[in-house]
Amino acid sequence: MALVAEVGIDLGTVNVLVYVRGRGIVLQEPSVVAQEINTGRVIAVGEEARAMLGRAPETLQVRRPLRDGVIADYRVTKEMIQTFLQRAIGQHRLFKPRLMITVPFGVTQVERKAVKDAAFEAGAGRAYAIPEPLAGAIGAGLPIHTPGGHMIIDLGGGASEAAVLSVYGVVTSSAVRVGGVRMDEAIAAFIRRKYNLMIGMPTAEEAKIRIGAALPLEGDPLRMEVQGRDQVTGLPRSVSINTDDIVEALEESLGIIIGMVKGVLERTPPELASDIIDRGMTMIGGGALLRNIDQLLTQETGVPVYVADAPMACVAIGAGKALALIPVLQRTLSEM
Repeated sequence: MALVAEVGIDLGTVNVLVYVRGRGIVLQEPSVVAQEINTGRVIAVGEEARAMLGRAPETLQVRRPLRDGVIADYRVTKEMIQTFLQRAIGQHRLFKPRLMITVPFGVTQVERKAVKDAAFEAGAGRAYAIPEPLAGAIGAGLPIHTPGGHMIIDLGGGASEAAVLSVYGVVTSSAVRVGGVRMDEAIAAFIRRKYNLMIGMPTAEEAKIRIGAALPLEGDPLRMEVQGRDQVTGLPRSVSINTDDIVEALEESLGIIIGMVKGVLERTPPELASDIIDRGMTMIGGGALLRNIDQLLTQETGVPVYVADAPMACVAIGAGKALALIPVLQRTLSEM
């Protein structure tokens, strides 16, 4: 075991993934905390807290301390990082770990400082911030060390980003505050309008994963039963929904993401645009697992889109691997 643990953390709005150099991904848990309302004391973190979403008594608050990929509640985020670090590498170590934490491209100095302070208070010896598109490209195995255009589309929980990279740097990028959480909200709103049924966010997320798609499926759509509260009677009720419902519910959210991708392509220098047409675009993040989303983006942009292997893990893997690339990444990284 290395004396100093080298750790990459994908600090996401919906999930936190931790990569330890030499061991790979060692932790993937929801970025959810449960705390007492009166005292503010954190009583559960991760999967244990997520199980309480929509089910907690009035004395507890269950929430996500990150919003759109940046820290919304500093103290709670620090405790969450500390807990996940302890679970990943153990509590008692002679030397403090080196951390590489991901941040959305273009975050403010204030937001970056909040990540820095949280990292050190959570127990880091040294800490660096890396833009999520760069970490994702490294984790996906793209040869971004070369002077050629590589485009990455990161569909996260709180936000989605698209970026063109070359020679370990971001040439152009864009982000929208549309991700998995916004899609879940859109599904819940659609079911409320169409079926007069109120469902919780965990149910909406389950529907997205089990039967969701960006385009109608060939053959019969997938179906599932969802339970909720009838808006008219106020009583519990269940309805059967199918893939076509999810496709319709997500149309607006996916339209915003398509517009973001097109905007980045339009601002890409001609030589790099030529490379992207030849190589295609690589999609990462949990949203990349939505059925047919690669087909939708290919259809709308005319550029081939490929889903990376293990798309949810790419950012964390890239953050961990970037610790070995610090000398060549100095221009892009921010030591904290």
